[in-house]
Amino acid sequence: MEWIALGLFCAALLICIVLDLSILYALAFGLLVFLLYGRRKGFSRLELFRMAFEGIKTVRNILITFFLIGIMTALWRAAGTIPVIVCYASGLIRPSVFLLMAFLLNCLVSVLTGTSFGTAATMGVICAAIGTSMGVSPLLTGGAVLSGAFFGDRCSPVSTSALLVAAVTKTDIYDNIRRMVKTAFVPFLLACGIYAGIGLTLPREGSVMDLEALFSRSFRLHWTALIPAAAILVLAAFRVKVKLAMGASILTAVPLCLILQGLSLPEILRAALSGFTPADAEVARLVSGGGIVSMIRVACIVCLSSAYSGIFQKTGMLDEAKRLIGRLSAKTGAYAASLVTSVLTGVIACNQTLTILLTEQLCRGEYADKEVLALDLEDSAVVTAPLIPWSIAGAVPLAAVGAPSAAVLTTFYLILLPLWRLVQGARKTK
Repeated sequence: MEWIALGLFCAALLICIVLDLSILYALAFGLLVFLLYGRRKGFSRLELFRMAFEGIKTVRNILITFFLIGIMTALWRAAGTIPVIVCYASGLIRPSVFLLMAFLLNCLVSVLTGTSFGTAATMGVICAAIGTSMGVSPLLTGGAVLSGAFFGDRCSPVSTSALLVAAVTKTDIYDNIRRMVKTAFVPFLLACGIYAGIGLTLPREGSVMDLEALFSRSFRLHWTALIPAAAILVLAAFRVKVKLAMGASILTAVPLCLILQGLSLPEILRAALSGFTPADAEVARLVSGGGIVSMIRVACIVCLSSAYSGIFQKTGMLDEAKRLIGRLSAKTGAYAASLVTSVLTGVIACNQTLTILLTEQLCRGEYADKEVLALDLEDSAVVTAPLIPWSIAGAVPLAAVGAPSAAVLTTFYLILLPLWRLVQGARKTK
């Protein structure tokens, strides 16, 4: 029955991918299948719903954080914070260092915003446009953008994936980030070196687009617009709780919206709810988004995926898979087993959230230290999900920048990070 239930779920995911339907349909169908499996195993309806609810309870705190992220990113757009960051950063781009700067600038924006999708839709789109004007292949540009977008998605204090890992492993996000910086240091430097080396071989044609002239049509570009971003960085450095840090950033953005950009209070509230969209269509294509509404889909994915984990845990549906992973871990080490598990679950789940939750549940028994488990999840499930061509984790950002699926082959940071961890593990074992 276990294999039949999982097979039906995989078939639903495949159908959604082929027909370009929302993955929520497959997740809802999967929940129904797993509830029916539980009934066949002898559990009552009440027990099964309680299992699903217990799973959702594990992530209840980050659901509030998701909505704060939606409000914050909308007001950063409305206050001119993101346009100012992009304008200042794009001034550093030169043809000879284009790929390196594309990677670093997307790293910067993703750390500030905590979202790979939002980074790809703003700085990623701009880098793609600049790369096209310079004659750089979208294969290379897409890889640099995706690497940078998931740099912050992995280790930003406002990243939904980092918050999810901290929640399910019951660890402190700032302690997790400190450990993540250590394991990412060498892969980050190697990725910078590769992008810089490739950039030296590229043609020196084309020019950098004038973003300041473009954004000044809809915003007053002033350094004070950087205050909301600076607020969250400073508070994060002092280990202030993420919700409080985001609340402070939101509060600093409101007066900038009113005074600097001349928005009315109803316009600010509308942006916080449904996202900010500038009147200029060309500008809107680059900076629209955010808002509570933008986080509803990801919140639904997290809720449904968490409901799965509650059902799996109580019904023993994954017990055989756990035994197989235990044998693999005994031979290769816990991280290698987690990496293999994350790849397999990512191939099936097609989204980062479910990959994280399934990998955590399957590999939890191999770890005595929950902090090590959190680090290994970040270095496996979080970074491998975008490398799977049909997963929405990588497909959506690449589509946003107009890059082919093969661009995952040039995401050097995402490829080098798990390889470096495997090398470290092999050295320790030896």
